[in-house]
Amino acid sequence: MLARELRKKGVERGSRVCLLVQRSLGMLVGIFGILKSGASYIPLDGGVVTEQTFSYVLKDSGAAFIVCTSVFTHRAPHDLQVLCLEDFAPSNDNGTMQLPVQEQSSYLDEAYVIYTSGTTGMPKGVSVSHRNVTNLLCHEPGSLGICPGTKVSQLLSVAFDMCVWEVLGCLLNGGTLVLRGSSKLEWERTLQSVHVVVATPTILQCYRAADYPAIRVVATAGEPCSQALADEWSVGKAFYNCCGPTETTIVNTMHRHQHLTPLSIGAPTPNNRVYILDENLQPLPIGCIGTMWAAGACVTSGYVNKLELSRDRYRPDPFCNNGMMFNTGDLGRWNEHGELEHFGRLDDQVKVKGFRVELDGVAAVMEAHPSVTRAVSLLIGTDLWGIISPSSVPIDELKTFIERRLPYYSVPSRYISLEMFPMTSNGKVDKRSLREVAVCSASLPLTEHKLQAKEGTCPIFR
Repeated sequence: MLARELRKKGVERGSRVCLLVQRSLGMLVGIFGILKSGASYIPLDGGVVTEQTFSYVLKDSGAAFIVCTSVFTHRAPHDLQVLCLEDFAPSNDNGTMQLPVQEQSSYLDEAYVIYTSGTTGMPKGVSVSHRNVTNLLCHEPGSLGICPGTKVSQLLSVAFDMCVWEVLGCLLNGGTLVLRGSSKLEWERTLQSVHVVVATPTILQCYRAADYPAIRVVATAGEPCSQALADEWSVGKAFYNCCGPTETTIVNTMHRHQHLTPLSIGAPTPNNRVYILDENLQPLPIGCIGTMWAAGACVTSGYVNKLELSRDRYRPDPFCNNGMMFNTGDLGRWNEHGELEHFGRLDDQVKVKGFRVELDGVAAVMEAHPSVTRAVSLLIGTDLWGIISPSSVPIDELKTFIERRLPYYSVPSRYISLEMFPMTSNGKVDKRSLREVAVCSASLPLTEHKLQAKEGTCPIFR
């Protein structure tokens, strides 16, 4: 019904339709209805997106239609056509639901546009084709073994590209999608009933793997995963540590982690390649750290209306005729086992006491401590901060542990311990909130400092 109505109103192959929803059955109707019409969808989380970002995305993308649930119709500009998802419930079928809608899309057409905020400025729209996404979802290991009878959780925001992995990865392979509610209890009930979970490390940290024996497969991405977390969730489960930005279609490397073995991000997914290059775009030997460039079927076509930025980040592949490669901004190296190891991001490098420090590298050392499940390192002013979870970790012991493994300039001078890290709407660590907690607690005595840090965490379930 939705696809037919969109066609009737002028949507055609190549059109873009904004999908303004939160997690619901209507969200699924919107995704598949828009794709069926031949258009691509632009997912926005109606409960999170600001008016400024919403207006910018509509203007930047050129979307002429908005599909939304009734609670968000008031947010639509008057000059755009709006379709309310409640009008397309099965109970409203007038007999046209069963009439076929002729397919219009090809595999090279745009399937969706994800607006990713990046580190500065307004969000960038990444155009992802049907070919890009089906290459991940329809091949092992990206298909995650999903088949008829497999129950897959739907935990993530529609605006996060990993939601595509949950929704399309499940339904294209015949699985059953289980939508979660908003409370922690509803999250727990969902996890107790499903077989496959796609989540960020920050989400997984909120739960004990042993409490969810029904889960058979876990895939995590979106931010670095700690060794301790990978070891916990790989007991009795297939645990995949994955890596890749939105520009390389959700993830482009995957590694099935074995309990108590060194953690890596594995190898490129099928039909993809990863190059470790120096500043002159020359390949580096095994064991040398360089910039990770992604190539192959995962590489998207570029940014919407940002030609210069696209030319800078997307380059012709010098190692493959007619191919393109993308600068992920990640640092990595190949190890002697033919696996990729991740060493943070280029934009996470800071200067401390005149020395270059990789913040993700400092966090990785903190997470190597057996009592630490999650860690973040931030530079605030001239101070390097170590922020860790859980709150029971002995700080003096941790500092000694770090001093034995890092040069003096990379050892944090200030620490905060939290029982739980705050999360963004995408399920990643909310570093802005952590920075605010650190700034507010900087002048407090240590005992009060810990208390304020705990109270400063944001609500995790939204």
